[in-house]
Amino acid sequence: MYVLIGGGGLIGLSLAHRLIELGHTVAVIDLDPVACRYAREQVGVMAFEGSAVSTEVLLEAGIRKADSVVAALRSDALNLAMVTLAKHYGAPHILARMRHRDFGEPLRIAGANHIVSTVDLAVSTMVNAIEYPQVESIMHFEQGQIEVLKLAIPNNCYVAGRSVAQIAQDSRFPTGSLIIGYQPHPHEDLIIPNGNTILEPGSTVLIVTKPGSLHQVIDFIEGCK
Repeated sequence: MYVLIGGGGLIGLSLAHRLIELGHTVAVIDLDPVACRYAREQVGVMAFEGSAVSTEVLLEAGIRKADSVVAALRSDALNLAMVTLAKHYGAPHILARMRHRDFGEPLRIAGANHIVSTVDLAVSTMVNAIEYPQVESIMHFEQGQIEVLKLAIPNNCYVAGRSVAQIAQDSRFPTGSLIIGYQPHPHEDLIIPNGNTILEPGSTVLIVTKPGSLHQVIDFIEGCK
């Protein structure tokens, strides 16, 4: 997959590095020659020096053949302009970084398929870490209507040694919640469990639930026998 990234800052280059590790072909556009040199020599991606909202630079960087275009520039206005141009050139998948919420709707109208609010993401992560320090991670989907949390199974908890089916049938397990992933050990792969999967102490589960049920799910999983 060919991914074109506008912006050679921390986010743009970190994303480029991760995509290269996953085997994708990546190009970065940035005005700063130092950033471009770093992208080529240290990250190992193609780099085009110039403005990511310049039609000449975008065409030179191959926007017409890009499978995904990422607007990760220093301002929302520039990202909006890049999204508009990417849509104009037929990019099938467009992602945009957003700093201010006011740009959410304009970015969507312009053609962004995915919008990542860096501020909201950071604040949400910190709030979750404060409210639920025992939860390894919480992911939000559908504008916060669905939550997926990663939670360890304590040694002396009620669910340790029980099957997924037994847990699902327990009246205390919040309605609408579902165990969708199971990792027996930190060094083992995550698997999709079935009803017979036994939750062993020290393992980790992925649970999908509604925001209002987070506390109930955590209390149930961590409840002592």
